Amino acid sequence: MIDYDRYDRVRALHWEGDALSLLDQRRLPLEESRIVCRDARSVAQAIANLTVRGAPAIGIAAAYGVVLAAQAHAPGGGAVSADLLADELQALRTSRPTAVNLFWALDRMQRVLVSAGTVAALATEAAAIEREDLAANRHMGVLGAALIEPGSGVLTHCNTGSLATAGFGTALGVIRAGYAEGRIARVFNTETRPWLQGSRLTAWELHKDGIPAHLIADSAAAHLLASGQVQWVIVGADRIAANGDTANKIGTLQLAVLARHFGARFMVVAPGSTVDMRTASGADIHIELRDPEELLAYGGTRIAAEGVQAWNPVFDVAPAALIDALVTESGVLERPDLEHMRARFG
Repeated sequence: MIDYDRYDRVRALHWEGDALSLLDQRRLPLEESRIVCRDARSVAQAIANLTVRGAPAIGIAAAYGVVLAAQAHAPGGGAVSADLLADELQALRTSRPTAVNLFWALDRMQRVLVSAGTVAALATEAAAIEREDLAANRHMGVLGAALIEPGSGVLTHCNTGSLATAGFGTALGVIRAGYAEGRIARVFNTETRPWLQGSRLTAWELHKDGIPAHLIADSAAAHLLASGQVQWVIVGADRIAANGDTANKIGTLQLAVLARHFGARFMVVAPGSTVDMRTASGADIHIELRDPEELLAYGGTRIAAEGVQAWNPVFDVAPAALIDALVTESGVLERPDLEHMRARFG
């Protein structure tokens, strides 16, 4: 049995009935402060500026953003229409372009908006999205951990824990479950430039759980894998195409290539809401480009010479051929390809 009181204590989002409280992930780990969003546009802004991040958490936040929009237009809790909320829905929909969970959650909320059209129904649906994500993460943790031989070392990238989800996490949930079950002996996590989600967020979550881990520079991954200390690279996903190609935080592709070269296995862990069967392959996934200043400066201080230019893609695509196991709440899919993805996800 997994002690969830120990391994699932962090919550990135808290719904307060008339506001959404978000743990400000830009300020972690040095400051634990919260941003309170009281309207849909402030939720959209929080998604865009990375106050809240991680594909499942973005979807949950957007769902509650729809509830806030409905409350603003129907303060008495009455009926609302999709036309009435069109501007707020568009602001939420354009807040981040790559993570499919955002659009999945908004589509789900819009169906309720059309069929029921009440504030209460929308609030119930948003809560269900959050509750289902937590249950899925805990189940995926057990499924993924079962693939790991006792005594193994694992490497993870970016942050895929409670901060990126309703709780427990996707890839980090597998690591939590694997450590709790005595399967994982060594944990490594990358710093994850340029926003340092690994250094600031994943290392913080692991430390709070009492899971001993080593932070490594992104550029140390090849040397680590060559040493034989890592048997599994475990990552999350922001969008999984119909053929199994997977978009995730920039740097994931190089880890998939390195894992294959050095004989480690590569696991993707994500809820079914991250699977986008309408996107044929990774070549069709829109890769978000962010402000070059994220590379040229840090903490408000310029670190590159004036005039230097930068290219700052946020995601890359690991081809399905490099993925040994795709873990969703519906089960484990080994070596995902178009045929098996269609059989599993329709």
